[in-house]
Amino acid sequence: MQSTGTRNPATTPTHCPYCALQCGMNLTPVEGGTVEVSDRADFPVNRGALCGKGRTAAAVLAPGARLTSPLVRSGDGALVPAGWDEALDRIARNLERTRAEHGADALGVFGGGGLTNEKAYALGKFARVVLGTSQIDYNGRFCMSSAAAAGTRAFGLDRGLPFPLEDIPRTGCVILVGSNPAETMPPSLRYFTELRENGGTLIVVDPRRTKTAEQADLHLAPRPGTDLALALGMLHLVVAEGRVDEAYVEERTSGWEEARAAAMAHWPEHVERITGVSVPELREAVRLFCAPEAAMVLTARGPEQQAKGTDTVGAWINLCLATGRAGRPRSGYGCLTGQGNGQGGREHGQKADQLPGYRKLTDPAARRHVAEVWGVDPDSLPGPGRSAYELLDALGTDIRSLLVMGSNPVVSAPRAAHVEGRLRSLDFLAVCDVVLSETAELADVVLPVTQWAEETGTTTNLEGRVLLRRRAISPPEGVRGDLEVLHALAGRLGVEKGFPVDPEEVFEELRRASAGGPADYSGIDYRRLARENGVFWPCPAPPADGTGAAPHPGTPRLFLDRFATDDGRARFAPVAHRPSAEEPDDAYPVLLTTGRVVAQYQSGAQTRRVAELNAAAPGPFVELHPRLAARLGAAEGDPLAVVSRRGRAVAPARITTAIRPDTVFMPFHWPGEGRANTLTNPALDPASRMPEFKVCAVRVEVAR
Repeated sequence: MQSTGTRNPATTPTHCPYCALQCGMNLTPVEGGTVEVSDRADFPVNRGALCGKGRTAAAVLAPGARLTSPLVRSGDGALVPAGWDEALDRIARNLERTRAEHGADALGVFGGGGLTNEKAYALGKFARVVLGTSQIDYNGRFCMSSAAAAGTRAFGLDRGLPFPLEDIPRTGCVILVGSNPAETMPPSLRYFTELRENGGTLIVVDPRRTKTAEQADLHLAPRPGTDLALALGMLHLVVAEGRVDEAYVEERTSGWEEARAAAMAHWPEHVERITGVSVPELREAVRLFCAPEAAMVLTARGPEQQAKGTDTVGAWINLCLATGRAGRPRSGYGCLTGQGNGQGGREHGQKADQLPGYRKLTDPAARRHVAEVWGVDPDSLPGPGRSAYELLDALGTDIRSLLVMGSNPVVSAPRAAHVEGRLRSLDFLAVCDVVLSETAELADVVLPVTQWAEETGTTTNLEGRVLLRRRAISPPEGVRGDLEVLHALAGRLGVEKGFPVDPEEVFEELRRASAGGPADYSGIDYRRLARENGVFWPCPAPPADGTGAAPHPGTPRLFLDRFATDDGRARFAPVAHRPSAEEPDDAYPVLLTTGRVVAQYQSGAQTRRVAELNAAAPGPFVELHPRLAARLGAAEGDPLAVVSRRGRAVAPARITTAIRPDTVFMPFHWPGEGRANTLTNPALDPASRMPEFKVCAVRVEVAR
């Protein structure tokens, strides 16, 4: 809860560095140059509540937990301290050499969903303007990309939640699909508790009886990889029971006949055989969802991290559209974004196919607009590059040098042992991080960069609310900001202008670059963010016509008048269930699914350095049902080997009736022999390029 830093006498209101809630918190310097985290009740999202990760966030600022000097690979293979000029010179020299010998696309850039909007924007600009490479993507591809693809296809626009969280307790029913907010974002659980206190109902869809599922009015436990069939089965019943809102479908949608025909091929008994969810449970879910005037479907990584994730989310959107539950007050489809800036991180240019403002890289008008802001020729901008896993898979072959900023793919990527091997095969690897992550340990140069309490910048939370994080303390000597790194590297690579180190100056340029785009931030500035506790995009600037038009209020609720498609109508998706990329067989008879625990976050690079969090969640485990344990002859705590076609992981058994007998669960926060992502399948969704993290075939045995 405390860290070292230069004393600042004022308490600073800011936001948590972890999940997409971006909870408000206060930071107060105390005696000895340390800072204390305390509640901030004025921020409406968490209303003062913080989870254990937020309360202990300052612990990672301590010198013993974080990097305070650049590191370079010495002649004997060790990482040793170095000066900043030496480290930056080495990076620039190697990037230039790779480009000269192999071309610009031999340079790769891999970003992170935790970077501020300013850093994500500058990183995308650096890749395309300074390096001239198309090969840039980020770990947010592994987060909500399927929901983004489905939302864009249906509504013409992707924003995690098209309404604020405060609407959840005011609706009549929520179907929560593949999400466990009790552990992944605990302060949000109050919204679902208040929903039930107000007389609403909560349906949780999850193969495990999680802490969230325990609070549900109805828990549906489908076989992993069958969420698509479940949604189609519910839509079939909506049609068969005469619950379609025909007037809404006629007035506000298109494509219903094709989607209806696809759903009618998924009759309840057929869906029961696929999913394991009984027909009475299906009927009850439809009754609860359709009974109130308003209802919502919220998805998270469960249905999204599949090789059919886009179609799966599309099927849940179809359910909302058929029942008139989108673009109406207190109703709609939403995605519970995971990473701290997962929303903003994909809007402003570090994604392989996008330019700032959520513009398409293939759109000539978008290229012209952004190129004008950047002062470059539109034709000089490279086209779309590889998605995240495809980029990592190409390391050491097509991509010879890589710059990583704020990501740890050695732990977080699917088929992680293979990805680790690809990283080791690079000619050159540079990593910017606050800690010596497992990926940084492989690097030729590691740069120590600032953390959230030591820098100012904006993030965009899961509601689409743009927020201002404020600097509370100065970083330790030897630590610099990511914007400083990009400025220094750009200068060394021949681009002297265009990469300021002041985050507000970067944001002012971002405003211009986003103006007129789907994610329009042009009407937002730092003063307004501080004054209003955040602003929802889109928020265009008032016209500069001398009329003195009032500032745009921001857009907390989307689609109430029309959807963001050319004709204003939402589009149904004609989708059908298909098997997972890898189904169980005699050699691999069990399904593996992965996820998080409350005391750790993502790859654990930061939370695994906090004693209190490690005490609560010290290491990986394999969760399995007593019937499966009995077949294996496994007892609680026995070491279990989980083996897939990609590798083997070993962790202690945790036996519980809260999981299906045909499924095992592993959290993915740890490296080493318990690394869950050694096992996961990189099969990709054809639209979103999301890997199939959430289901693969394994065998389980006691590791004697």
